[in-house]
Amino acid sequence: MSKAFTRETDGEDDDLTLPPLPAGSKNYITPQGYAVLRDELFDLIDNERPRIVEIVHWAASNGDRSENGDYLYGKKRLREIDRRIRFLTKRLEIAEITDPSNHHGKDQVFFGATVTYVDEADIERTVTILGIDEADSLKGQVTWVSPIARALLKAREGDVVKLVTPVGVQDVEVVEVRYPAPVAEKT
Repeated sequence: MSKAFTRETDGEDDDLTLPPLPAGSKNYITPQGYAVLRDELFDLIDNERPRIVEIVHWAASNGDRSENGDYLYGKKRLREIDRRIRFLTKRLEIAEITDPSNHHGKDQVFFGATVTYVDEADIERTVTILGIDEADSLKGQVTWVSPIARALLKAREGDVVKLVTPVGVQDVEVVEVRYPAPVAEKT
C-alpha cells in the first residue's frame, strides 16, 4: 500500500522525547529548569502555534491540499507542537521544584549539587546533579537518576563511594561539593 494512504498516528506514546521518570518517583527540577520549560510552553502556545495555524489557514485557502507543501508541512508541524505542549504540560504538572541554594555551604551531596570527584584512574570530573527534564550532559550535567548521581547522593566531601559501571564497580572519591548561592530577595 502506498504511504500516501496511511494515516500518521497522533498517539500519546509519541509524547515522551525525554526519558520517562522512574516508577513512583517525583519529577525533581530546579526553579531555573522549571522556568525554562514554562517559557518554552508559553512560547509554543502564544507564538509558534498561532503562527503555524495562520500558515495552514492560508495554505488551505489556496485550494488543492494534496500537493500543497505549506499545508502538509504546517499540519505536521502543528502535530509536533501539540505533542510538545501536551508533554510540557504533563511534566510541569508533576514537577517538584527543589531549590539547591537551600543547601549552600553544606558538604553533603543532594539534588542540585555540583560535585567534583576523582575516579580510580585519577581522572577528576565535575558534574551537576539536575532533573531529568533539564540536565544536559554536554554541559557536565547529569540527571539525579543516573548511576553517578545515585552513587554520589548523600555522600560528603572526602567520602569514597562505589560506582557501578558496565565494566565493573569503581571507587570514586568526592573532592568538592558546591551549591549555588541563594538569590537575595528584592524588597
